[in-house]
Amino acid sequence: MASALIGGLLNQGFSPEEMAVIEIGKENRVRLVKAYGLRCYARPEDQAMQCDVLLLAVKPQQMREACASLTPYLKQQLVISIAAGLRLADLSRWLGGHDKLVRAMPNTPALIGSGVTGLFALPSVSEAERLGAERILRAVGSTLWVTDEAQIDAVTAISGSGPAYVFLFIEALQQAAITLGFTPSQATQLSIETTLGSARLAAQSDEPACLLRERVTSKGGTTEAALLRMAECGVKDGIIAGVLAAKARGAELGDLLGKD
Repeated sequence: MASALIGGLLNQGFSPEEMAVIEIGKENRVRLVKAYGLRCYARPEDQAMQCDVLLLAVKPQQMREACASLTPYLKQQLVISIAAGLRLADLSRWLGGHDKLVRAMPNTPALIGSGVTGLFALPSVSEAERLGAERILRAVGSTLWVTDEAQIDAVTAISGSGPAYVFLFIEALQQAAITLGFTPSQATQLSIETTLGSARLAAQSDEPACLLRERVTSKGGTTEAALLRMAECGVKDGIIAGVLAAKARGAELGDLLGKD
């Protein structure tokens, strides 16, 4: 995700000189310098921390250790975390009380500039800083601000985990197509292009998805037969239940990761 953001920012007109990366892995540092021409540091230091915005693209389980190394160098930088599950109160505590914090949840389509990111800011973050955070995350897609941090867990369940739900749907279509005699290549083409086209149609339409679905479903036709069977199998209810389970798990992870 960090690489996606770097590439997106460069594509949006930022220069390599405006960015620096702290990366403890030597191979990753070499790769980033070669790919983007960035300044890379093996650890936090004064020169590396001369910045207005600090983005934490660290695994949640490693965040506390990362914060401990950053805290001595923090001043008034805006800090953006894209770590799943970690609440800003815990992050602030690990950063010595720093409160210029934004929590963000992007998703993997950010890798091709088609992501969507949920954002939440503490009250101490100014409007200009909110716009700065939004500018960074908009480099890889659209953004959505929420007014309650708990909604970030819901964003995680919908859009953060959402690509996996879509991939599961594509996988099922592919499997059905192969069962019906298509080659794997043909099954992939039919499944992916159907998903892409339907998503584009929904994006360009002012009508709700339920109405678009109804328009494809002729009374007594093939689509109706399929949807009735899917309803018997609990497909729609299963998706909704899965999203709610993801949201609950996000809250559980927040409790677990924030423990002292």
